This record gives sequence, C-alpha cells and structure tokens, in this order.
Amino acid sequence: MSAHCHDDHCNSGAAAAATATADPRYRRILWVALLVNAAMFVVELGAGARSGSASLLADAIDFLGDAANYGLSLWVLAMALAWRARAALFKGASMLAFGVFVIGRVAWGAWQGLPPEPITMGSVGLLALAANLGVAALLYAWREGDANMRGVWLCTRNDALGNLAVMGAALGVLGTGT
Repeated sequence: MSAHCHDDHCNSGAAAAATATADPRYRRILWVALLVNAAMFVVELGAGARSGSASLLADAIDFLGDAANYGLSLWVLAMALAWRARAALFKGASMLAFGVFVIGRVAWGAWQGLPPEPITMGSVGLLALAANLGVAALLYAWREGDANMRGVWLCTRNDALGNLAVMGAALGVLGTGT
C-alpha cells in the first residue's frame, strides 16, 4: 500500500500526529492550556466554596483534572504512540473518578437543601466558558491527531458545553430560589 501513497495526497493520522508532536507551537499551546486551566481551578474552587455551588466545585475539579491532563500530554508528547494511548486511557479513567465525586457532592448538596448563590455561579460560569472556548480555539488545529491529541481537544470542547450547563443551573437557581 505504501507504494501507492505519495506525500502530496496521502497523510496518515500517525504521520500527522508525529508532525504535531514535533511542532513547538503545539507544545506552547499545551502550556497555555495548562496555565489557563490551573488558574481557573483556583478561581472556581474559591467561588464554588464561597457560593455553595456544587456546579462550580465540580467544574473546578474538572479544571484541575484538565491541567493535570495537559501536563501529562506535555510529558508524553515525544513518546511512542503506545505511551500516548496509555495516557489517553488514564485521562479517561480520571474523568470517570471526577464524575463519581461530583455525583456524590450533588447528592450531599441536595440532602442538605442549601441553594447556591446564582450570580457568582453564573458569572464564574461565563468566565469558565470564555477560558474553555479560548483553549479549544487554540487546540482546534490539532483535533485530528492521535488519541491523546483528540482527547485534549474533545475534553476542552466538552468543558465549554458543561459551562453552558453551569450557567443554565445558575439561571434555574435564580428563577426558583432552590
């Protein structure tokens, strides 16, 4: 098959991923993404604790996980494809663990019956949306790479959708008081 494949019209996903891992712009973008996510973790952790919002605390944990995942992506960037695939699996498992924690936190909050403060919830949710959309825009060019690169972009894109849910929850709390 390789005899029929020419540089001008055949580029495998592995070749594209190898090119991206050698691209210093991709590494810089991962550093920017790591720093943005670490900063948003601090902001949302404080705002979530202060406002009593399980949504903001859950998103803060997600930002921490994403920062760790960007760090892991930077670490395995130049490694063999098998190591990058293992990193992608580890990231998936960590997101599952975060999800289980969030379900427990939401159940505890519902049992306590204390509504969160909706203005803080909505405004910080909007800031988080801007952060995630900015990082997603930076990562967009590498969305077709290996599993690790696709995972980084998909997580960021999905986090932006989650921020919309946080802002919807803030509107719900504002409208109902519960």
